[in-house]
Amino acid sequence: MIHPTAIIHPEAKLGAGVSVGAYSVIEAGVEIGDNTRIGPHVVITGRTRIGCDNQIFQFCSLGEVPQDKKYAGEPTRLVIGDRNTIREFCTFNLGTAQDAGITRMGDDNWIMAYVHIAHDCQIGNRTIFANNAQLAGHVHVDDWVIFGGFSGAHQFCRIGAHAMIAAGTIVLQDVPPYVMAGGTTAAPFGLNIEGLRRRGFSSESLQALKHAYRTLYRSGLTLEEARTKLAEEAAAHAEIQPFLDFLAVSKRGIIR
Repeated sequence: MIHPTAIIHPEAKLGAGVSVGAYSVIEAGVEIGDNTRIGPHVVITGRTRIGCDNQIFQFCSLGEVPQDKKYAGEPTRLVIGDRNTIREFCTFNLGTAQDAGITRMGDDNWIMAYVHIAHDCQIGNRTIFANNAQLAGHVHVDDWVIFGGFSGAHQFCRIGAHAMIAAGTIVLQDVPPYVMAGGTTAAPFGLNIEGLRRRGFSSESLQALKHAYRTLYRSGLTLEEARTKLAEEAAAHAEIQPFLDFLAVSKRGIIR
């Protein structure tokens, strides 16, 4: 399961059934869970913990120091969950002491080639990142988000659950849950209806979310007025509550 040309530090911890391809390097402090497959020419370094049943393709760099001039060698971490697919030439960096100190990815994510996850990003579960999607530092991405190819997010932005970022989009402010965003500077373009249908949202739920979207973006209300109205709507439709929860923690302001 371990190619003879792979270099694995004796202090690295590999679970049962882990395979490592030719010329890959796994350094001290790395932990890899059961049945994870590491392709050839992969470098995994730093205080990196990778869960079970992941597939990591060739030429990835995981756990390297942040691209942040403030980083001074602090013992920060990269944590990756289970059942993720990470395609060729992806780069995930460690966290920094200026944040939680951990860059984190959850479970069941599909990460295509050339994706960059910068320091202190927090990625949820079941996301999709198409080729060349790029996250600056401290970005939070909730569950089920889709990033199109060549899209990017400014540091400290937050992307809500089930949102969809179109190809080539630059996200400079927070994107609320369920919303489709597109444009050189991201703007809202309705709800991710097809994605929500695929995930089992009922027709009634979709109607309620459409009404909530109109309240937020088409009613002419100020943001505070919209929040008050959304609170009334959420009392009857629980699926609207994520809008309110997201607005409560948004720091960069939402796309408008």
